[in-house]
Amino acid sequence: MTLALNDAEKLLLARKAELTELTAISEGDRATVALDQQSVGRLSRMDAMQRQAMAQANDRQRTRELQRIDSALQRIKEEEYGFCLECGDDIPEARLRVDPAALYCISCAKLFG
Repeated sequence: MTLALNDAEKLLLARKAELTELTAISEGDRATVALDQQSVGRLSRMDAMQRQAMAQANDRQRTRELQRIDSALQRIKEEEYGFCLECGDDIPEARLRVDPAALYCISCAKLFG
């Protein structure tokens, strides 16, 4: 693995900050949709509920990615970063540059990822 740990850590921390900011920005979209039929018509309320569901799904995806990032940061601390969790081989640098939180080499990702 030739991707410098410092570079990997910077990439991971930058992505974590971006995801945390997106989570904060979308907080209002994930909020409960009011039942007040006077202020929101039926179609508008349906649109609001759809936006809410999409925002919640995006939040779940961000949460999973944040967990992967935290796991990768922990592997850096434990000096286990850059090695496939399944076979133990090096994860190619190109793969880590695209996804610094990658858990598996290409071969194992096809089976487990």
